[in-house]
This record gives sequence, structure tokens and C-alpha cells, in this order.
Amino acid sequence: MSDLAAQVTDALRSVQDPDLHKDLVTLNMIRGVEVRDAVARFALVLTTGACPVKQQLEDQCRAAALSVPGVTRAEITVSAEVPKGASMSDILPGVRHIIGIGSGKGGVGKSTVTVNLACSLATRGARVGLLDADIYGPSIPTMMGINQQPFVVNKRLVPVESHGVKLISMGFLLDERQPVVWRGPMIVGALKQFITDVDWGELDYLLVDLPPGTGDIQLTLAQTVPLAGAVIVSTPQAVALLDARRSAAMFTKVNVPIFGIVENMSEYICPSCGHADAIFGSGGGEREATALAVPFLGRIPLEPAVRAAGDDGTPIVIRAPKSRSAHAFTEVAERVAQRASILALQKTKT
Repeated sequence: MSDLAAQVTDALRSVQDPDLHKDLVTLNMIRGVEVRDAVARFALVLTTGACPVKQQLEDQCRAAALSVPGVTRAEITVSAEVPKGASMSDILPGVRHIIGIGSGKGGVGKSTVTVNLACSLATRGARVGLLDADIYGPSIPTMMGINQQPFVVNKRLVPVESHGVKLISMGFLLDERQPVVWRGPMIVGALKQFITDVDWGELDYLLVDLPPGTGDIQLTLAQTVPLAGAVIVSTPQAVALLDARRSAAMFTKVNVPIFGIVENMSEYICPSCGHADAIFGSGGGEREATALAVPFLGRIPLEPAVRAAGDDGTPIVIRAPKSRSAHAFTEVAERVAQRASILALQKTKT
């Protein structure tokens, strides 16, 4: 490394990750520094493509490089390398993070949140899978606009794909009019097969859409694979938050980190005039997050377009990426990815 490149590297030590509170050089997020003809070139390798402070870090790196005498321009290549979470041993060696999306009760829009988070991460360049673990009421095929049977290669199911997301659901294996009349052990067995007998390949994030409540599926998932964390979805109303509290307590009991709470249907947005009305109350999700000492991941408004997009099989972040709801989903996805990276790096350093 030339003297000028060394000076640029030292200058870049002034730029810190706002969450890990360490400089980017120490975190190995700055790579390949070189200076030629007064131009500094280096790579900024983020921990997720959905980094909410991506532009801020790039701007700070450019300013740091240009502060070195003799450097007149900085060319920065920005990429992402998602750090691997807890060891998956031989179960899912290619999956970096498994994230459970849960709720204490039904009807809070958990599956809608899950598909939009998955699609949002995929549009940011992440490799994403979605496991529909709601065996009794699989809705992911409808919301993702696909309904075909996965094929088998070497005795393993190959996920189907829609909107850049790999998918497995009981809905792909049953007639839509056929009820799942199974007892607990059969449900548990199906979930384990969806985890161990599916060729998920290389994924940055595998999101698991869990059924409502705190039953066998949630416990089996936590005991079968090391979850990176869990996201709790609730509406602002007190009755939903009470059940969300139980869901959070269940994950805590089985040592699964709570990434945070998402307040869905935070306010109804009139499609005609744009007026917002907090029909389910206001601020309940944030207050509950504070009470539980977990992050508040954001509010998702209630817009008719979100329902219509889900029914048509094109989630709102794909159909109308500039809409208010899509923006909210994207912000939540960024925070979820950020939490996964932070916890993974913290475990690596300990």
C-alpha cells in the first residue's frame, strides 16, 4: 500500500458505523484502498443492501478521503455482504439469517407484512426465501401470485419463485378447497420437512410466516433451527397488543431475540382525499415496544391498495413502490435487515 493510500485508510477510520460504534476500517467494511493520479478508489462493503444509512456512510467516506492532501476525487464502489448469523450446522448451511414473523392473534395483517418485507428485501438485491408456516391457513401463494407444485430433485423440494423470492407453502401442495385436518404432530412434521427437505440454496434471509399464537409451530421452529430473531406484528388496539405481548414473551422464553414490533393498520388512508383516521387507536405499538424494551420497527398505514395488491398477487412494494404503504414497508425491511446484521456482528466479536 502506498503512503497516500495508507493516509486515506487512516482518514476513513474517522467514519463509524452508527449502530456498532466502530470505524468502518476495523469492521472490514473498507477494502482495496488505492490512490492513482490523485483519485482514491476503494470499496465500501455494507452489511446489508437494505442499509438505511447507505448514502450517509458513502458521503462520509467520500469526505474523509478528500480530506487527505493530494486526493482530488474519490471513486467508491458500494456493495453488500450480509454477515452470517448463528451457525446453521448441516441443517441450512446456505442460509445466513432465519427470521420469524409472528403475531399474538390473527387478523393483524401478519402475512401481508411478511410478503412485503420479503419483496422489499429482494428488490434491494438480497437473496430471500419465504416459508409459509401457517399450515392451516396458507395465504402466501395468493399474495405472491403463484400456485404451482414445487418439483423434487435428489429427494428434496425445490422452492417455486415469485417476485424474486423463493417460496414454500402447504398451499402449493393442496387443493385450495381442501382443509388441513391434522393434529399437532402432523403439523410439526410438515414444518420440519419444509425446513430440512427443501433445497433453499444460498439465502441472505429466510422469512418464516408463522401462524397466530404461541403453539407447536413456533416452539418447533425455535427448537429446530437457530432463529436470528423474531418480528412481532400487531395493530395499535389494546386487545391485539395484549396478544403481541404474549408472543414476545414466548420468543424470549426460548432465547430468540426480538427484532422489534411492527404496528400494522396504524391509520386508515382514504383513497379519495388522503385523510388519515386512526380507527384502531394511535401509538399502541410504539408504547408496547417501549414497555418491552425492544425496538419499534415502524408503522404501516391501512390503505385499500395494499389489500387489492395482495389479492391480485403483486405486493404493494412491487405494484406501487412510491406509495405511502410501500415506503413504510421498505423502512421496516431496512430496520429488520439492520437488526440481523448488528446482532450477527455482535456475536462474531464476542
